[in-house]
Amino acid sequence: MKHPRPFLAFSIRRYSKDVSEKTLSKSHQVTSPLNFLLGRRTEAKGPSSFHLIAPATGTKLRDVVNSNEQDVNEAILAARNSYRSWSKWTGFERGKVLKTAADIIRSKVDDLAYTEVLDTGKPIWEARYDILGCADTIEFYGGVAGRIKGDFMQLSGGSFAYTIREPLGVVGGIGAWNFPFQMAAWKSAPALACGNTMVFKPSQVTPLTAVMLGEIYQQAGLPGGCYNVVQGEGETGQILCSHPDIDKVTFTGSVPTGSRIMAACAKDIKHVTLELGGKSPLVIFSDADLDNAVKGAILANFSNQGQVCSNGTRVFVEESVAGEFLAKLIDRVEKMKIGDPYQEDTLIGATISPQQAAIVEDYIGIAKKEGATVVYGGERVTLSDSNCAGGIYLRPCILVNCTDNMRVVKEEIFGPVLSLLTFKSEDEVIARANDSQFGLAGGVFTRDLQRAHRFVAAMEVGSIYVNNYNVYPVGVPFGGYKKSGIGRENGEDSLDYYSQIKSVYFEGGNVDCPY
Repeated sequence: MKHPRPFLAFSIRRYSKDVSEKTLSKSHQVTSPLNFLLGRRTEAKGPSSFHLIAPATGTKLRDVVNSNEQDVNEAILAARNSYRSWSKWTGFERGKVLKTAADIIRSKVDDLAYTEVLDTGKPIWEARYDILGCADTIEFYGGVAGRIKGDFMQLSGGSFAYTIREPLGVVGGIGAWNFPFQMAAWKSAPALACGNTMVFKPSQVTPLTAVMLGEIYQQAGLPGGCYNVVQGEGETGQILCSHPDIDKVTFTGSVPTGSRIMAACAKDIKHVTLELGGKSPLVIFSDADLDNAVKGAILANFSNQGQVCSNGTRVFVEESVAGEFLAKLIDRVEKMKIGDPYQEDTLIGATISPQQAAIVEDYIGIAKKEGATVVYGGERVTLSDSNCAGGIYLRPCILVNCTDNMRVVKEEIFGPVLSLLTFKSEDEVIARANDSQFGLAGGVFTRDLQRAHRFVAAMEVGSIYVNNYNVYPVGVPFGGYKKSGIGRENGEDSLDYYSQIKSVYFEGGNVDCPY
């Protein structure tokens, strides 16, 4: 995630400032404590730690201590105590804090983007765009916080009923590594708007910017303890989501991990939101504007080095235009610069880790064994810049001669691999597109308005794009069907997943009792 995507990369560079590599040695974000408790950074107490590696350079930044049970208990206790007062604030008062936080994020966009690149290896302009999108999201929830309310129902005989929308309590959030600041923002903003408090655990691979968000919230006037951060690997996440004083868990990540979290939440009947994986279809009909379709396919496959859950990695192209589409696609992709993510003209940055790169390469090898053909890319790139020599850089891969039963077509890869398939009819491609355990997203390029509406109605997905892809305007709900998840994020609908309804009945007359 989730996920504002860099579909306007070059138009946002007006926000850019020069970012120097010298900043790394001065950055307190790397050297300071990375837990956040009661409004300040704190050291974790766990006995074990893990290495934090900068993907762009492959260099070790520091060791990060795993938060243990005591750390998690303290964070949850802080959130529980703060909940008692924060939940009593009016929605308007909570909204003012969120709007102020959004303004602070915009004022710090370059510092946040720099740190996000340090964590993820994504291009600086893309990180900057993600950060600005998060500011918009937090501002959006600041605006709706004052409108959170129940309903009134007039009943017969002078009786009436009304509902009260109340917060759930303490929310445990667990984020993924592909959009770390966004994970913290998308989960905390609606939770706080509804009057909940939060304990957030970012991915151990990308721990830095979630703590910066905590400092921003504190500066904006959020009471200490309302937003807390614990760092750690899987065991820390297990302690958090199985804790009896957590009322809801919101998680973004893989289907297997989401399934385990859902099982852990079932024990205490916790509320849960899951934003999980995808293997989304992008369908291109022969009447489409092929230049736009090519751009959509690139956005659907190669943004963020292909590390996007909603990516449209199954690209179905109508047989009669497949050759022309492929030629245009290769021509555009081969011009994409792979390089130092701190350079503004870099379009493809570093893969998050050697382990993830190996997974991508294994899938490409499996695809070739199963009969697919690599027509472009798929290999590692060695950069001439010595600063980036230790990073892992993969050239975007385009596969043809793919079939629906191939692993590369059925399974989520989470890397820059596009599988091209062809089709002959609308009914055929709809059936094939829906033949998946996932249902996160999908897309269609066509000039036929009626066909577009038929396609939208037939697709079994939570988000679908017509003549574009991976566009997430603030306020538009995001979430999946099938094994791609439960619940929605980024829109007003998400308030339903961070609040509960209390129904109140008032009798206007005498009690009618047959006994």
